[in-house]
Amino acid sequence: MNVLISGAGIAGPTLAFWLERYGHRPTLVERAPGVRTGGYAIDFWGAGFDIAEKMGLTSELDRRGYNIQEVRSVDRSGRRRASFPTSSVARALGGRFVTVPRSELSSLIFDRITGKIETRFGDSITKIEEADGHVRASFHSGYVRNFDLVIGADGLHSGVRTLAFGPELKFERHLGYLVAAFETDGYRPRDELAYVLHTDVGWQVARFAMREDRTLFLFVFADDPENPAIPQELSAQKDLLHERFASGEWECPRILEALDRTTELYFDRVSQIQMGTSPGCWHRGRVALVGDAASCVSFLAGQGAALAMVAAYLLAGELHAAGGDYTRAFERYEARFGPFVASKQRAALRFAGAFVPRSALSLFLRDRIMNAMSIPWIAKFAMGRGLVDKIELPDYADNDTSPPIKR
Repeated sequence: MNVLISGAGIAGPTLAFWLERYGHRPTLVERAPGVRTGGYAIDFWGAGFDIAEKMGLTSELDRRGYNIQEVRSVDRSGRRRASFPTSSVARALGGRFVTVPRSELSSLIFDRITGKIETRFGDSITKIEEADGHVRASFHSGYVRNFDLVIGADGLHSGVRTLAFGPELKFERHLGYLVAAFETDGYRPRDELAYVLHTDVGWQVARFAMREDRTLFLFVFADDPENPAIPQELSAQKDLLHERFASGEWECPRILEALDRTTELYFDRVSQIQMGTSPGCWHRGRVALVGDAASCVSFLAGQGAALAMVAAYLLAGELHAAGGDYTRAFERYEARFGPFVASKQRAALRFAGAFVPRSALSLFLRDRIMNAMSIPWIAKFAMGRGLVDKIELPDYADNDTSPPIKR
């Protein structure tokens, strides 16, 4: 089948990889002029790690990623307030855990499909019309073409979802936080292989030392959930960060100085996409959604990229197993992945208050829990259940041999 995929982040290239492997002809379209850079670092583990292994990416992930040794919370003077070694997490996952910049993971996946599929950068889908056994897609560039299927893998603010299912506000649940991230050169101090964060009531700023004398900074702060509008211009985004963090101590003044010099800033709401769990929630006719476009768990879940790879693998596999019956494939994909990702969304909602506490008492308790995580059995008890991904990943064969799905 000729399959148009919108989005060259994580889900889109992963889906293209597997579709091409199964003999289909994917076309990838991306609004940006190239594979996106910047963003934030992610902790990569679980079922997504299994998919990366199937794609032959793990050795490169280890090379490009970071083996963080410590998560450290500091007070306004930079003194350690709470911490725990990440070895407790790594043990619970059998060593299948790495921290990697999201853009590095995206680039790594895209490298696997370069030269194998058609790619259109700097363009986007503006209209979708289904008729006569195909989907007619119109592009911003004026290009028009027919496809067998169209898949929206274009993230939280999916254009395909808007075209096929309706406006974003129908599905987005703003969690009441904003997030921003940027990188800079030559920042001091550096704490190698440590994630250092400073938290006050309603906000957090963190830094992470990267290779080539780069430092990644991450801001998370409480926002009005009833007013999710965010500034679109870079200067306005910087002004808002100055407003919210100017009174912060620790290294906030130096970090804001570095912010002023950057020309690339990731800035967005912390939201989930909730389209329901009923049959057909992620597809309409020959159009379907995958990754954050269908079921964003939010930045706070820490597993969005890995889940996007799992979803893409399952969607491609079910299309292959169904032998062209795309309706059946979409339904089986939803039945396999829907309940699993819904549980991840619920877990993210529970975790939000601990990530950026909204009261002094919550902040105090969060730090006590961090310190307790230094004790291996407590770490295993507290994190073990949440770290295990209980989802079947069929080894899709040439014919449909996967077991039936029970809802």
